[in-house]
Amino acid sequence: MSTSGKPAVELVIEPRSRDLGGFSVRRILPYARRRMVGPFIFLDEFGPMVMPAGQGLDVRPHPHIGLSTVTYLFDGEIMHRDSLGIVQAIRPGAANWMTAGRGIVHSERSGEAERAREDASLHGMQSWVALPMAQEETEPGFSHFAVEELPVIEGEGLWMRLIAGRAFGQASPVPVFSELFYLHAELQPGAATVLPAELGERAVYVVAGSVSLEGQRLGPAAMAVLAPGAAVRLTAEDASRVMLLGGQPLEGPRQVWWNFVASSPARLERAKAEWKAGGFDRVPGDDEFIPLPED
Repeated sequence: MSTSGKPAVELVIEPRSRDLGGFSVRRILPYARRRMVGPFIFLDEFGPMVMPAGQGLDVRPHPHIGLSTVTYLFDGEIMHRDSLGIVQAIRPGAANWMTAGRGIVHSERSGEAERAREDASLHGMQSWVALPMAQEETEPGFSHFAVEELPVIEGEGLWMRLIAGRAFGQASPVPVFSELFYLHAELQPGAATVLPAELGERAVYVVAGSVSLEGQRLGPAAMAVLAPGAAVRLTAEDASRVMLLGGQPLEGPRQVWWNFVASSPARLERAKAEWKAGGFDRVPGDDEFIPLPED
């Protein structure tokens, strides 16, 4: 029970496995009974996976509108390339924040050095944050923040990195467009933290280990959406790695089709037609692309 005497957990989401052409992911959001948590509209965990020498991640160029993507790694490396001409490797603990706005195209691949390695590993999280209506058509942009640029919060048996937004008296330098929080937390057995109601909508995703949310256990590869209105105490039952995310809800629902997010069906249709007609900018140095899926 939460501090209000009501159940602390509103919903538990068990991810679905999705094959993305050579590697699988655990799709957490969107979910049939919960489309968003705060502005977060999409959440995947990929890996841990091991790739033999000569192989790697190859997500070909594809478009986005109406969102910001957040890539965060626990292990490995991914090379980001986009239609702005940016080439940026992301490594564990750093953050790649790409804002699509009116439209951007990017690819995510293993670099040459990673492909040459024996048994290269890869493990991380990919999330999308929907943009407020006033910023849905903003100019696209990209920001990279190294490990040492992101705030760290520590307590007894507890370590957290604030990837984006504001929480626990800290603010990330990542340029967000709405009130949100996104943290990577490592907890030793018995360590605890409290997620206050003021954070808005809140969710806890367990990457490894197990935690208790006011007495309700949550095991690995599961996400709990917390009930609103009261602080919730999170306690590690085992050595655990969790992602904490959420924030204030946006001013209305969002629709998702493929890689597009919008507040209106008409905007989704326009993006479909534009990608099919070759109207998006291309990624310099990466001439492949993912075709528009069939309805």
